[in-house]
Amino acid sequence: MKQLLEDIKAGRFLPVYLLYGQESYLKNQYRDKLKGAMVPEGDTMNFSSYKGKDTSQGEIIDLAETMPFFADRRLILIEDSGWFKKGGEAMADYLKTPPPASCLLFVETDVDKRGRLFKAVKAVGRAVEFGVQDEATLKRWIQGRMKREGKAISQACLEFFLEKTGSDMENISREMEKLFCYTLGRDAVTQEDVEAICTHQVTGQIFSMVEAIAMQRQQEALRLYYDLLSLKEPPMRILFLIGRQFNLLWQVKELKGKGYDNKKIGEKTGLHGFLVGKYVSQASRFCKEELREALEACVGTDEAVKGGRIGDRLGVELLIVRYSSKRSAR
Repeated sequence: MKQLLEDIKAGRFLPVYLLYGQESYLKNQYRDKLKGAMVPEGDTMNFSSYKGKDTSQGEIIDLAETMPFFADRRLILIEDSGWFKKGGEAMADYLKTPPPASCLLFVETDVDKRGRLFKAVKAVGRAVEFGVQDEATLKRWIQGRMKREGKAISQACLEFFLEKTGSDMENISREMEKLFCYTLGRDAVTQEDVEAICTHQVTGQIFSMVEAIAMQRQQEALRLYYDLLSLKEPPMRILFLIGRQFNLLWQVKELKGKGYDNKKIGEKTGLHGFLVGKYVSQASRFCKEELREALEACVGTDEAVKGGRIGDRLGVELLIVRYSSKRSAR
């Protein structure tokens, strides 16, 4: 990212850029920064945009060979082409001799770093990865936004906010905007504000559901399940997330049993630091055999639904009922 900012500040650009990774918010920000620096606003003659796997490489190459119209360069934006996973050979060949007066800007989520196109971009341009940001970076960013808005937020409230929103920066940004409006005229954001206005992400709902299962609070677990269904979450996605949660708990249980501290557990599982303690606490409510059995039950339910032996909604409901019942009843 630092090199991208240096290119933009200096006004010296390479013939091709690739912005890739899971963090869409940052990718889109830098996409727009590059576009704003290379092409004046409203210049439709020298800017073209393509999106999706149906984009023609031949059309892009022909356009890249066309001289810009009364400008220094032509910018061609290609998003979500999929060429960096499969089928980008023609573009890889073309980039061996990049266009003299055009810049190609690729924005992708998944790439194969071993692929020819990725290597071709690296050879003549710049490939920058935008991954999920770590806890410290997210906290600094949120605190910076809060400060610019004249708002104070405590460390405890900040962690509560992140538990609600998850680590996706685009979602965090939307939730912050809601908080700024909700607390208009006040100089501090409280946990009560976060609870009142911020949307609990689906993964957070799943965590709460599994917590209710672990505590054998069956009615609460089922209520959370019905809430997700009312939000149009497909039962099979809920099943996948329940299985993912049990898998994370199993990993946490294993690592804790081997003597790893919370920081190391976070590094090995990919959990943010503010979540690790909660996962350790939740995992302690199950024995390893129960977690393994729950994982197998998730797989079994998935197979039963796909095999037509049970409906998806009922299958997930029965799974929740089974694991939220008293341990001695199973």
